[in-house]
Amino acid sequence: MARQTPTRSEFATALNQVAHERNIDPSVVIDSIRQAILAAFKKDHPESWKEDFAYEVELDAGTGEARIFEMQGESYEEDGVVKVRPVAGASRTDVTPPGFGRIAAQTAKQVIIQKIREAEKSVIVAEYEKRLGTLLNGMIIRFVGNEIIVDIGKAEGIMPPSEQVHSEDYRLNQRLTFYVQSIRDGLRGKEVVVSRVDPGIIRELFRREVPEVNSSAVEIKCLARDPGSRTKIAVYSNQSGVDPVGSCVGQKGVRVQAVIGELNGEKIDIVQFSDDPEKFVVSALAPAANLSVKINAKTKVAQVTAPPDQLPLAIGRDGQNARLAGKLTGFHIDISGAPEEAGTHEKKEDSVPDNDQIPNPKPQ
Repeated sequence: MARQTPTRSEFATALNQVAHERNIDPSVVIDSIRQAILAAFKKDHPESWKEDFAYEVELDAGTGEARIFEMQGESYEEDGVVKVRPVAGASRTDVTPPGFGRIAAQTAKQVIIQKIREAEKSVIVAEYEKRLGTLLNGMIIRFVGNEIIVDIGKAEGIMPPSEQVHSEDYRLNQRLTFYVQSIRDGLRGKEVVVSRVDPGIIRELFRREVPEVNSSAVEIKCLARDPGSRTKIAVYSNQSGVDPVGSCVGQKGVRVQAVIGELNGEKIDIVQFSDDPEKFVVSALAPAANLSVKINAKTKVAQVTAPPDQLPLAIGRDGQNARLAGKLTGFHIDISGAPEEAGTHEKKEDSVPDNDQIPNPKPQ
């Protein structure tokens, strides 16, 4: 019975171990080794390298033995890069230098490690691609320029300035909840972008804190947000007997307070969604009450009249309440105060007699 060579066992074992530990397809590792061997051949034997020829590497996955073959080539352009491929039917010539295996292995070591790291990173990025639009907990580990680097587990997330809430004070080792927003191409390859600004963080926080939202019994129809300051959400019940606003607020406000706590005190208005534009606009302008609304569906303008004592509430500080209500409903909202009825103030005064005119009560 033939005995298996140690070389075959050692190489195959090492290859399988690397692929298994890093969750990488063995073919990716083999391909990185082939590229490294060609790079080593070109670097250490420039006198044998011909720019107009094509080269192939045969690598035995069992023994690790590598051979380099040279073929007559033809140039072609791919993605703006000139490459060389074998001419159809070209014969192959073995040009492996004597003792090249040892030199190639030493030269290729760092290249192989880098290729494995890149492949490993692509596997991790693919895992986070499946988590886009969800929440994760992370810790701020460093600042690079105006970007914040966050430890999110198997990878590092990037929070660019556009995804930072300017009223929040970020610091090292701070733990926060982040929204996995996107995957972008960075200087070091694919990067996971996390956000504290994206409105999706509001939806996912309510999904986490409110079982009725998670089960879709209550639906967040739309939301409008000034990050770090105030958010309005419109909720709707898909199940009979379920109060959408009450479900999101929770007993004694415990559910909405949990969301507010994750957002460092950002105010949240929860209003009832309605298919009736007038009712929806009135709800969206809460906490203002006793409002009169006229809708122009063509121009998407809502003319709102508010009692004098409700006008400041309807508009809000710096117009924030009206602005967020407009984003929430999709209408341009014009708010004006209702004119006070003529003579109301005088009638009130006339209806109250002066103290001197109040008759003394009859003695008992």
